[in-house]
Amino acid sequence: MGSQWSQFFPPKPNFSEIGSLDGKVFIVTGGASGIGYELTKMLYQRGGHVYIAGRSESKVQAAIKELAGSTPAGTPVGKLDFLHLELDNLTGIKASVDEFKSKETKLHVLWNNAGVSRPPVGSSSKQGLELQLATNCLGPFLFTRLLLPLMQATASTGAERGQAFGAVRVVWTSSQSVELAAPKGGIIMSELHHPPADATRLYNNSKAGNMFLASELARRHGIASVSTNPGAASTDLFRHTPSVKYLAWPLLHKPAMAALTQLFAGVSEDIGEADLKGGYIIPWGRVSANLRDDLREAMKLPEEGGSGRASEFWDFCVDATSKFH
Repeated sequence: MGSQWSQFFPPKPNFSEIGSLDGKVFIVTGGASGIGYELTKMLYQRGGHVYIAGRSESKVQAAIKELAGSTPAGTPVGKLDFLHLELDNLTGIKASVDEFKSKETKLHVLWNNAGVSRPPVGSSSKQGLELQLATNCLGPFLFTRLLLPLMQATASTGAERGQAFGAVRVVWTSSQSVELAAPKGGIIMSELHHPPADATRLYNNSKAGNMFLASELARRHGIASVSTNPGAASTDLFRHTPSVKYLAWPLLHKPAMAALTQLFAGVSEDIGEADLKGGYIIPWGRVSANLRDDLREAMKLPEEGGSGRASEFWDFCVDATSKFH
């Protein structure tokens, strides 16, 4: 329980200073508000070129204007751009990737930051899939796989120039609720096909899925890939459950603090190579050494002494998104 307590009340950030990000290209999904907005600010004010991916151009442009206007004079800023992306509509994700690739020849870090939490039971995506699974897992999974060749090419070029493993990364946003409430093994696979009438259980399934996708991406494709519990923050994630926001307010922190976890996960050099291959990052920028045993086992194949659940979930996502490539 000690490790959980330290995630509710994390120690002060203690990772190395993040230097200039000039020349780096990033995508932050959901970067117009909450944790994503604060992360975008940190990247932009260090010289990074950030694409804010979201469904509403007007909201993103308003965020861009606010970020530019609130940045202190003399700050060596980067560049901000809008990228249209609707994670709950698999038919449009390839077009979003094609739009990005028409403008950029490299991508250093993708933060799969956007998500939905506990919408009304029965909510579904444009394809009729359970909304949390679609928005939090399937959409980001398809988006990531379509961007993967570009990221692999960016990593290869960096390696040729002597850059260490991890210069190119994918960050998947999970949640502490997985450790606290997910069933043994993280996900009961039958629930993906027959969703229970329990919004919290469905949320935990999707967040365990993010953890599994981080591990499997690194194992299968050799790209640095981590999942995070950014930390409990007061954001619009609770718009469907406003009572939770009030009941949990003593545990909620400012979004800027949670953004430090995401920043650490995406660009810090303090994370070792082994942990960049599916590690779990906790507030405010620490590598977890105490993830539940059954979750660790789920991220190992049977021949490695694990359950192979993460691999099963990856294959499920492949099947669910195969016709949208």
